[in-house]
Amino acid sequence: MTLIYRRLHFMHNIKIKFNSPPTKLYFRAQILILHMCRTSYLILPIMYSYLMATSSTPLKRLLDIHIADITLNTKKKNEKKIPQRIAEFTDTEKAKLTPVYILGEEILEPHSRPSAVPQALSSPTGSFFSVYPRHRKLISINKRFTGRTNAEFNLRHDWNSLLSDDDDLLFRHFSKDFFPEADTMVQYLNAFASRSGLHIRYNTAIWDVRRQAGTRGSPGWVFSMRDQHNQEFVCRYVVVATGLGVPNSPSFPGSELVEGYEDVSTDPRVFEGKNVLILGRGNAAFETADAIYGSTNMVHMVSRSRARLSWNTHYVGDLRAINNGLLDTYQLKSLDGLLEAGVEDMALERRAGRIYVQFPWEADSLRQIQAKKERGEEIPTENDFDNFSLREGYDYVIRCLGFKFDFSIFNNSSMPSKSIKKTKYPAIKFSYEADRIPGLYFAGTIAHSLDYRKSAGGFIHGFRYTVRVLHRLLEWRHEGQRWPVTSYSTRDLLNVLVKRINEASAPYQMFGELADVILLRDGGRRFEFLEDFPVHLLARLEAVTGREAGPLVVVLMEYGPDFSGPDKDTFRVDRATGDPLEAHRSNFLHPVFYYYRRLPTESEMLHKMGKSALPKPERVHHVLEDFLTVWTAQQSHILPLRRFLEYVTGRDLRHHNAHACLSHSFTNGRPPPLCPYGGSVGGWAIHPVAPTPTGQPQGVTRPARPANYTLWSRPSVRATPPAPLATAATS
Repeated sequence: MTLIYRRLHFMHNIKIKFNSPPTKLYFRAQILILHMCRTSYLILPIMYSYLMATSSTPLKRLLDIHIADITLNTKKKNEKKIPQRIAEFTDTEKAKLTPVYILGEEILEPHSRPSAVPQALSSPTGSFFSVYPRHRKLISINKRFTGRTNAEFNLRHDWNSLLSDDDDLLFRHFSKDFFPEADTMVQYLNAFASRSGLHIRYNTAIWDVRRQAGTRGSPGWVFSMRDQHNQEFVCRYVVVATGLGVPNSPSFPGSELVEGYEDVSTDPRVFEGKNVLILGRGNAAFETADAIYGSTNMVHMVSRSRARLSWNTHYVGDLRAINNGLLDTYQLKSLDGLLEAGVEDMALERRAGRIYVQFPWEADSLRQIQAKKERGEEIPTENDFDNFSLREGYDYVIRCLGFKFDFSIFNNSSMPSKSIKKTKYPAIKFSYEADRIPGLYFAGTIAHSLDYRKSAGGFIHGFRYTVRVLHRLLEWRHEGQRWPVTSYSTRDLLNVLVKRINEASAPYQMFGELADVILLRDGGRRFEFLEDFPVHLLARLEAVTGREAGPLVVVLMEYGPDFSGPDKDTFRVDRATGDPLEAHRSNFLHPVFYYYRRLPTESEMLHKMGKSALPKPERVHHVLEDFLTVWTAQQSHILPLRRFLEYVTGRDLRHHNAHACLSHSFTNGRPPPLCPYGGSVGGWAIHPVAPTPTGQPQGVTRPARPANYTLWSRPSVRATPPAPLATAATS
């Protein structure tokens, strides 16, 4: 596969100096990102939009990770001394740097493209969606209305937007379709890149990525790589965000008779009156079947695994309802059908104008067929059973087996190993670094091996958050910038948590993977709130965030452990519970609180509690599942949560109105602990929350949090009288 569509980006704090010999330009830059025309084009906009919101000088702090000297071979002799600042470059000198776009201290606008690359190969942002899905309908939902104005809450149900503080760059402004057209995604991404001022270099093919010892001026290990013009680049850290770009095309006898998903015609008239066999059982396979089964004689589908429906497994990468029309025609016996068998085990032979299928069930038989094929002999297509399911010949056999990561860009010295869980992904640590290649990081879809079939890390609405996590990890590791936290008084703990579990989008989309962490300080008198932390790194929290940890509470969103799966009846009568005493039996997505007196050890993290991502805690609390996913009911949600928090903090967290404070004082001789801090407005306790952000870039402020989330929460659906958070169940 050609690498012509790979892109190359240099970012952050550029300093240019001339070095002997004068045929090299050295750049002090922050990071090198490789990406190509698959889903990877999303990574740069996500990182850019996040950093624009968290940096007072965004172009100076686009990526906070130092790289040693990045070398660009110019191959031009008798070079003149290079000015120290980009603004001093002449147009001619700027043109010499056109093989890459540069973002950094100042923006270097390229004035020409390399003449060796034909203009016809230029790619818009989002070129993957210019081709895929082939039948142009996305399966990512575009929920434009939620009944809420809270932007963070709305991102829970927006699967297409990138992270940005600009409301005009939300995807709902670009399409009214619940399942948008792929061309709209291309328009959106180009608008995002243009409006955000992104400088993206297309048509740069990177290959021969290798890790080697540095030079005297750049000690340690570095990465070198070349482009299609044999131009060399050297850097200390590399982030690969190339997505899954290589079609998965297994080899078996007769595989040359198969048409790929990437090449097959999208005109249903081509298949009129034809028999079609589709290899695969994912969304691409069913998308293809759904587009043509109204025109064909029959559509049969073969795959080793059974059909897994996303509403059964709660994994968005499984078969979505928008594409599963073939299941109807199969179960209602309208000639179409599904068969479980290994694609690699089949043999195909064209005979009498049609393609016939055979499944040699023994390895020796398969080898014999392969040997006959290589000798040019006829392959027998008879089967042992006269009722063989695929005995009808086929006019078309279409391969729809998905895509895999392109390992070919790496030299053996930097070749990442393949993931054990799923070999189409590179093997990476939970810090997004390659397993055995220090300094090599992966972002976006290709980091999905960490949560494959568990969460949404392989999709826009998931990896827009994991990219932000990677940025924070690299900031601390290479810049000494600690993970941002917000400090509060413990009297605000309940309100802050109730607000967070009802609004936060990252833990909601990346359920079971990204957690909020409450670090208890000063004997429980105050706490620090750490958002969107990768839960699998909990044992290393101090090492990867720069924050000290003592007693802590971890907040995760989880489904019930036995609720999801292809063999589960997710529509059974007892699929949900409404009893707070049985909150631990909740099946649908709900918040779970884990309390630890200390950080779990690496060894303890290996021994998880059931199907949870965490080891056994000192205490655990499940917030009762809710049909509306709104956890503000006084008796069902807030009271049990308050009692749990009072246990872990050792403090009375009740909020009292003035009458209760006075009555308690007369009865007990002293007011409750929180009475001196607040008053009463309309029956609700008001305690101004004045968070103290720490670890944030200078000049950045967070929006003030409201004092009491339940001021605007929906009333409880229970028949109990409404009661303020401060006075509910004061016993």
